[in-house]
Amino acid sequence: MTYEAIRSELADGIATITLNRPNVHNAMNERMREELTACFGELARGGDARVVVVTGAGDRAFSAGADIREFVEAQVPVKFRDARRRVDFRAAMDRCGQPIIAAIRGFALGGGLELALACDIRIAGEDSQLGLTEVNLAIIPGGGGTQRLPRLVGRGKALEMILTGARIDAREALRIGLVERVVPAGEVQSAAQALARTLAEKAPVALRYAKEAVVKGLGLPLEDGIRLENDLATLLRTTEDRLEGAKAFLEKRKPRFTGQ
Repeated sequence: MTYEAIRSELADGIATITLNRPNVHNAMNERMREELTACFGELARGGDARVVVVTGAGDRAFSAGADIREFVEAQVPVKFRDARRRVDFRAAMDRCGQPIIAAIRGFALGGGLELALACDIRIAGEDSQLGLTEVNLAIIPGGGGTQRLPRLVGRGKALEMILTGARIDAREALRIGLVERVVPAGEVQSAAQALARTLAEKAPVALRYAKEAVVKGLGLPLEDGIRLENDLATLLRTTEDRLEGAKAFLEKRKPRFTGQ
């Protein structure tokens, strides 16, 4: 697929997806949603990418959210719901076994923050402003924000952010657990790529199973989560990479993982 609203690059096992509408703060239009759905679908099916980095073009925004120009016409609820189910890039992200890193600069608002919430790890620049601002437009977050945000920051803080539509800065986002790391604005991309390279050197199947154990386990009772963890740990005992890891450790060398 030829992309217009995003860029997708693959190098050394790292897929970098860039929201590419900097003239409108990388606002999400229907074309971008379609391309993100297709791109993440391809990554979920493919085996070349070991890690994914998501970022925004330019230095002013990760994404300022939905393109409001698409909001000015009345919408039929059933058609709107069906269209969103058909083009659901966040569901496609959920099917990706690879770790997904959000590299955030500037605005991450509304659907832009919901995109970051669907990532596994978030690195924010000191210039970042984050918020679920939909209530200011008489709507609510509709891309998972009401569900993912409280799982990260707790019920009270999530409701405060959602009901006020307020923006918070990067330091506050770090304090409440919305992002995992804050770096100088000019170092966001290098920090995200450095983390991606670290992860890409790990055994791919182990990365996928570790992510699956955590993400799926959060939705399970503790006993069932422990059982899932044990099943996945047992499966990893059968891989060639597990043997390579042990040999490399004993031989005091860097392991050469193949994903087998």
